[in-house]
Amino acid sequence: MGETLTDGAPTLAQLTAHVAAALGGAALGGADARREAEALLVAALAIGRATLLAHPERRIGGEALARVRDWTTRRMRGEPLAYLVGVREFWSLPFSVTPDVLVPRPETEELVRCALALGDGFDSRGDGSDAPGRAPAVADLGTGSGCVALAIASERAHWRICATDASPAALAVARGNARALGLAHVEFLEGSWYEPLTGRFFDLIVSNPPYVAADDAALDDPALRHEPRLALTPGHDALAALRRIVDGAAAHLRPGGALALEHGADQARAVASLLVARGFAHVRCAPDLAGHDRVTCGIFPSATTGPP
Repeated sequence: MGETLTDGAPTLAQLTAHVAAALGGAALGGADARREAEALLVAALAIGRATLLAHPERRIGGEALARVRDWTTRRMRGEPLAYLVGVREFWSLPFSVTPDVLVPRPETEELVRCALALGDGFDSRGDGSDAPGRAPAVADLGTGSGCVALAIASERAHWRICATDASPAALAVARGNARALGLAHVEFLEGSWYEPLTGRFFDLIVSNPPYVAADDAALDDPALRHEPRLALTPGHDALAALRRIVDGAAAHLRPGGALALEHGADQARAVASLLVARGFAHVRCAPDLAGHDRVTCGIFPSATTGPP
């Protein structure tokens, strides 16, 4: 962090400048290196951002300074900032995150947008009013931190939402987020994909499954090395988890139900082919805010066996 910080107690202004320089020098944060440095300091020192900005002369020493040094070193080695500070914003909501779950990413918000639009088509209350009617049943497979299920729940309080994950540790994080956000109407079940959903049917199934091949060089990114590998890659076949979800959807979708899947930016055509091969209609892909194909969805035909 620089020789000028080895002696004495640096000021908040000095710390901010040196942490930002350290992150920028490590090619972390880019143009936002200073903002990231501020976020790191706010969390490490347990102070508000207003305090950080209003009292640049305050000196920091002892355990607090040691913690800042430790966190800065860990961040420079690629550990995600969200794991250090313990929280990541998604859909304008604060989500607690640990190394047991993926760090929520902005592109996954497109999955939420698609889910809301599709679910509204099944909502006999449509406008979200208190008029009587059947609320859509939604399943989120491989929920991780719960960010997708809980973001949907925050927008549609009357929908019936169930989220599954094979990891008990991930479900503990998701349940904690549900409590913290006051979204008690989301049900969490342990099990891989559809395993906990035997005999249950839904209007909408969504998932952000692992879709990076095990030999993809992207997994060498220092940040990804800290995230749960099972949540990143299904193995050498990048489409394995996506294929399993598509193949099993018919047994859990109501007639005319929808399936929405997040995938890699170069996988839209392959995922669309999987859906069409399984009889899905109206298959389309939605881009994320960066313009990359990110979510592919389809409607299962009404003329199929299943509950009304």
